[in-house]
Amino acid sequence: MGTTVLNLEQDVALLTEQIMNIESVSGNEGALADAVETALRALGHLTVHRDGDSIVARTELGRERRVVLAGHLDTVPLPRTEGARGTVPSQVIDSVLYGRGATDMKGGVAVQLALAAELREPQFDVTYIFYDHEEVEAAKSGLGRLARNTPQLLEADFAILLEPTNGTVEGGCNGTSRFVVRTHGVAAHSARAWMGSNAIHAAAPILARLAEYDTATVTVEGLDYRECMNAVRITGGVAGNVIPDYCEVEVNYRFAPNKNLAQAEEIVRELFTGFEVERTDGAEGARPGLDREVAASLVRSIGAEPKPKYGWTDVSRFSALGIPAVNFGPGDPLLAHTDDEHVAQEDIRRCLNSLRRWLQASA
Repeated sequence: MGTTVLNLEQDVALLTEQIMNIESVSGNEGALADAVETALRALGHLTVHRDGDSIVARTELGRERRVVLAGHLDTVPLPRTEGARGTVPSQVIDSVLYGRGATDMKGGVAVQLALAAELREPQFDVTYIFYDHEEVEAAKSGLGRLARNTPQLLEADFAILLEPTNGTVEGGCNGTSRFVVRTHGVAAHSARAWMGSNAIHAAAPILARLAEYDTATVTVEGLDYRECMNAVRITGGVAGNVIPDYCEVEVNYRFAPNKNLAQAEEIVRELFTGFEVERTDGAEGARPGLDREVAASLVRSIGAEPKPKYGWTDVSRFSALGIPAVNFGPGDPLLAHTDDEHVAQEDIRRCLNSLRRWLQASA
């Protein structure tokens, strides 16, 4: 089967549907990356670079400032629930587009592609980034790979990640970290439990401390970020007739961007004083950066009150590169990854119109 030919000049909602019908669960982005690369290379006003299943396309107009429009090509796995509408291929019901990636984030990718095809003289130079492996562990991130291999292609004054935001600007993002909190015991036959020490029972104070922990709402540059700390998994034991000699509670801490990963880890270790704690994963948050003029001009153009981004997104990666970044894209973020994932066609058109208006504004 040959590469799908994407029509970048069609209605952006139809383009979204076409993109969604190319299944691209993380690790299987190749076919969509091929289609995106082919479509972009046909545009004579862009220079195009490919690294694995990530593509960077850039204008080279000599503008004073450069902005990035970025989005990931991959999705989470398809739903396993029979009859779920958030799958592939997509379907349209009453002007609403259903299917995997509808909100996260093929609507945003379609907007990027439509703008890349249409805008030959934007007020800024624009870098369009399409990358793989966002929905899995950070070590596989295509955006991270681009930052390592060709950092010069990512240089910019401002970045917009087209994650779903219900059509308003969401500044920065919370950081995220994962920990394993362990208890140890002594194995014994469950008929003679007094001969052992139950590591699962010993984990009860871990859960109690989490339940009692008062998570904060932290104001950063005028936006209120809500923090969360939760047990997300618990494992232990080897058999139904053995007193468990180990237990692990996995804890996820989402922290406001006023603190870094080391400070977040200190908070977790202090909470679980007396227990063995190991940090297994983590990513820094990102401050909003809305005080930058280029960011402020976007907010003025959109006309909606900016909000904080509670979840972690790749604005954090741009922030680490010294590039202020925000989230702005079509669709309701609460629908991402659901069995009923969907987006109104008009929301995709509205996002395209908003970014077109801003990028075409007089410098």
